[in-house]
Amino acid sequence: MLPLTEACPKTLLPVAGRPFAYHQLGWLAAQGINDVVYSIGHQGDRIRRYWDQEPAPVAKIRYVDEGQRLRGTAGALRLACEQGVLDERFFVIYGDSFLPVEFGPIWSAFQASKQPSLMAVLRNEGRWDRSNVMYEPGRVVLYDKAAAPGLQYIDYGLSCFRRDVFEHPVPTDLAVLLHELSVSGRLAGFEVHERFYEIGSPAGLRDFEHYLAAAAPLLP
Repeated sequence: MLPLTEACPKTLLPVAGRPFAYHQLGWLAAQGINDVVYSIGHQGDRIRRYWDQEPAPVAKIRYVDEGQRLRGTAGALRLACEQGVLDERFFVIYGDSFLPVEFGPIWSAFQASKQPSLMAVLRNEGRWDRSNVMYEPGRVVLYDKAAAPGLQYIDYGLSCFRRDVFEHPVPTDLAVLLHELSVSGRLAGFEVHERFYEIGSPAGLRDFEHYLAAAAPLLP
C-alpha cells in the first residue's frame, strides 16, 4: 500500500470516510468483544493518538509497543505475554483484516476443543489467495504458509490461543508457530463460510469499500 502507508499506518487508512480501525473495532464490539490489545511498532503513536481522540466502540484498548525492535507476529504475542496483558484465552486478528463472521460459535468451539489453539478456515480453492490449510472437521491437519499443492482451505486470519502457548520462547513468525501446532495435533479448526476482507492491496481496499456500501444498512 505504498506510498499511502509512508505517512499512515495501514489500520488507519481511510475506507468509506472512516479509518479502517473504526470499522474493525466497531465490528468486534458488535460481536461482544470489549477489550482490545494492539501490538504496535512503527507509527504506533498514530494509532494511540487516533483512539485518544475518537470515542472507541470497545470499553478498553491497551497497547504493547515493540518500539524499534520488531519481534515478528508471534514474537509480538510473546512480548504481550511478558507484559501481562493477555487473558488466559484470547482471539488474534490482524490490523488490516475485516472478518464478517460471528465470533461466538468460534469461541465456543475453541473452548470445547481442549486444544491450546484454534484456526478459523475458509474453503478457498484458490479464490482469494493460495490455499494453505488441510482441514478435517474440528481440526487443522496441516497449516503450510508456503501453500503446498492439493490444499483447499485458507487461514481466515482469526485464531484463538491459550496464553500458555506464549509463556515460553516461540518462533518469531506466527505462521511458523501455527505450522508446528498443526503437525503436532494441537491446532483445532473451525470452518467459516463468509469471505474475508483486507486492505493489504488496492484491490482489497476496493473490495472492502464495496462490501461496506452493500452492507451499510445491516452494520452496527
